Formats: sequence, structure tokens, C-alpha cells
Amino acid sequence: MVQYAGALDQTFTALGDPTRRGILELLARSDASISDLAQTFEMTLTGLKKHVRVLEDAGLVATKKVGRVRTCRLGPRRLDAEAAWMEQHRQMLESRHNRLEAFLERTRGDA
Repeated sequence: MVQYAGALDQTFTALGDPTRRGILELLARSDASISDLAQTFEMTLTGLKKHVRVLEDAGLVATKKVGRVRTCRLGPRRLDAEAAWMEQHRQMLESRHNRLEAFLERTRGDA
């Protein structure tokens, strides 16, 4: 469970930043170099590399260096565990909402 929680934390941390989500959206369309991404997001190379490192650590982005160019692409990691975690919590919240709604319906009839 600790590894599961660690992977979730790492993924949600990576996805918690709008720049990193933007990087993933761009990479979903096509691979891009660090330089191209830095220019797109109007960031320094160092700043963009830090974002890419967080995404790489989470398995969401993979990079490959050819000569002086480091190219980014979507990583091998799928978000199945995260989707399952969100679905489990969605069901739990929906169940609580339904119980609250049923309680309110019962108590309205008593007033």
C-alpha cells in the first residue's frame, strides 16, 4: 500500500501543476524538444527541465538525447491506478450523497 500511495502522490504532484499538464497536452499531439517546450511556455531551459524531470519521475514523460537535442515524448506509464482511485472515491462520495438525500427526504415528511 505504501508503494501504491507513493505512486499516486507522485502522479498527482506531477499533474498538480498547470505547466506540467500543458506539457503533457502538447506531447499528446507530438514529441517536442526541451528547447521547443521552453519557448512555448516562455520559460528558461533550466525551469522547463525541472518540470520535465518531475514528469519523468512519475513515468509520464520519457526523454531521449540525440546529439545536443533532448526530445520529450509521452512516457510509458498509464493512469490506471489513479483512475481506479478516483472512481473508488467518486463511488464513496456518491453513496454518501445518496444517504444524505434519503435522510433529507425522510425528515421533510416529518415536519
